[in-house]
Amino acid sequence: MDRLLRYFLQQFIRRGAMTFATASGAKFSCGDGTGEPVAVRFLTTDAERRVLLNPELALGEVYMEGTFVVEHGSIVDALAILMDQPEILPRWARLQWWLRYLARHIGQFNPRSRAKDNVAHHYDLDGRLYSLFLDSDRQYSCGYFETPEATLDDAQLAKKRHVAAKLLIRRGDKVLDIGSGWGGLGLYLAEMTGANVTGITLSTEQLQASNARAAEKNLTRSAKFFLEDYRDISGPFDRIVSVGMFEHVGVDFYDTYFKRCAELLTDDGVMLLHSIGRSDGPDVTNPWIAKYIFPGGYIPALSEVMPAIELAGLLVCDIEILRLHYAETLKAWRERFMARREEAVRLYDERFARMWEFYLACSELSFRKQNLMNFQIQFTKRQGVVPMTRDYVVREEAKLRGAERGKPPRLQIAGE
Repeated sequence: MDRLLRYFLQQFIRRGAMTFATASGAKFSCGDGTGEPVAVRFLTTDAERRVLLNPELALGEVYMEGTFVVEHGSIVDALAILMDQPEILPRWARLQWWLRYLARHIGQFNPRSRAKDNVAHHYDLDGRLYSLFLDSDRQYSCGYFETPEATLDDAQLAKKRHVAAKLLIRRGDKVLDIGSGWGGLGLYLAEMTGANVTGITLSTEQLQASNARAAEKNLTRSAKFFLEDYRDISGPFDRIVSVGMFEHVGVDFYDTYFKRCAELLTDDGVMLLHSIGRSDGPDVTNPWIAKYIFPGGYIPALSEVMPAIELAGLLVCDIEILRLHYAETLKAWRERFMARREEAVRLYDERFARMWEFYLACSELSFRKQNLMNFQIQFTKRQGVVPMTRDYVVREEAKLRGAERGKPPRLQIAGE
């Protein structure tokens, strides 16, 4: 086993400095010796065998189980090396990738009942877990870092402001927020623009928190949240926004999603879609992420999204690519989580804490070292609805900053 492990890992790891210790006590080094050295150890031959047979799935599993440990450095340091190699995938794992690609439509088949179960798997966890690492508004999506000095709370407020500016909301507009999370964006839009916001989610935990927050802010008349699927909501709406939800739709439902949005949007309406995306074409969901973190989830390439938008008769007005903003967001989440890691252990257990640590670390490195980004697509149903140049975004953001300064400090819900 030691010889096989050494051969395959040295074939894959060509950059960096990584030392492996095996369960039998053997040691070997991989990489070109550059950068900070990292030392890891396999505690069992079973862990070694599983990583060789199915590296994309097994590495996260053996870390969760504690049979793969980082002795010098951290898991983020180890992943920084493993995810920065000339080849994204080890050669011996390519056949498994092809098999997963051929079967990806099965994993992403998300009818209503399955979509709700998939959402519950991740978003109906104990709400105290998310309070450990999210900002005070519980924004669980990519922040918008306007300056290198921006804090996580600054970046999440800037994200809401940036999204709102592109929507060009008028007082009294009916706004639909698809995948409304803990209500932060919907409440911001209602409070800052005077819109009437309808938020929909499939998470009962998020629904309860959203409506509680609306009551605390005296916004129950202008911000209402419902447990409802995007396929079942009634319209029409002057504005539609979706942030961090599209990743749960599934490739076979893109046509359904955009056709439904077109049906719900008024003729002079504006929609903004904010989603994680891939820069290098269609792919598959990492099997560890699919099994433990986001079942049914998939990060799309623009080439998969655009045909469905066109088929629905929607006109793309603007596309903005946010490159490293999510890497910085995830770094902040990871650091905040690690600072309060023992609380996560008390909420769940050590295995869960290692799982969450691995999830945040590998997600950050996917944006920092590999091919992930975020895109914001703005579209309408006809020409002339939004201005011809992007100058209006800056002007709208300035108005929103003024509105923010005129509001009292936000109330916090229990546990924040």
